[in-house]
Amino acid sequence: MVDEAYDVVVVGGGAAGLSGALALARARRSVLVIDAGEPRNAPAGHVHNYLAREGVPPAELAAAGRAEVTCYGGQIVAGLVEAAVRHGDGFQVRLHGGRRVRARRLLVTTGLVDDLPDVPGVAERWGRDVLACPYCHGWEVRGLRIGVLATGPLGLDQAGLWRQWSTQVMLLTHHTPAPGADEAERLAARGIAVVAGPVAALEVADDTLTGVRLASAEVVALDAVVVSPRLAARADVLQSLGLKPVDAVLNGHVIGSQIPADPTGATAVPGVWVAGNVADVRAHVIAAAAAGMNAAAAINTDLIAEETRDAVDAYRHRVHTMSEAP
Repeated sequence: MVDEAYDVVVVGGGAAGLSGALALARARRSVLVIDAGEPRNAPAGHVHNYLAREGVPPAELAAAGRAEVTCYGGQIVAGLVEAAVRHGDGFQVRLHGGRRVRARRLLVTTGLVDDLPDVPGVAERWGRDVLACPYCHGWEVRGLRIGVLATGPLGLDQAGLWRQWSTQVMLLTHHTPAPGADEAERLAARGIAVVAGPVAALEVADDTLTGVRLASAEVVALDAVVVSPRLAARADVLQSLGLKPVDAVLNGHVIGSQIPADPTGATAVPGVWVAGNVADVRAHVIAAAAAGMNAAAAINTDLIAEETRDAVDAYRHRVHTMSEAP
């Protein structure tokens, strides 16, 4: 059964979804946020570079956002959206368990999944001392021993980037080729050591990373390991609408997948917007929140245009009816 109808259903309750929902609720739109409760940044202790909320725990930021949305009349429910289909002039959204809701417009902010390297210990330490983004965690490991685990050609770029935060950076070549002559020169000039050979596992003592163990059994002492996960858009609900992810490219290399959209977040399916990491795998939390706000403004404008067209049609009908009256 279709239980309720809303102006906008927001799929995903992270920074992008809540920011969009807040703007729409303040625009006096009926809004429902459906959140599966699987935030990408759950393993992280804090959110960084979020102006005026620097260092806030992710769960605390989300709780504050939910409170603000509901304060303006928005509704938030826990649930997993299985699919969405065109329904009249809008959409029908089906949740796991059978519940269905209708929406005039959709804002999908389901984020992405980090596909981590298959090295024992990496998944368990992810977001703690196994890191990816220096702007998220560089300050916290400044001056420490940092090993960049190369899983592709971007490993060299990552090593050079993390050198900004520490003079003790090592490039772990893992299964990638040794740096060429020019690359080796640049690494040497910056004091970045190259450690050859596959990494067999992370070394941990007293719940603290102490280094990595190579396939040769040699142990390299480290305080943090940097990885470059493949960034895969959570796009199931969008694919049910016919939207397919495309390659996300950085410096000429594919780093993951995302849903294509215009600068407002509008997709190729009329009435469907995306925001946050599902549309931009490189977006930080504050950028995702901004994208949600941007999409919300575009959605509200689109709804106003539709309502104006309907009002004009109704007005013309009234005028025509009055002119035909005896």
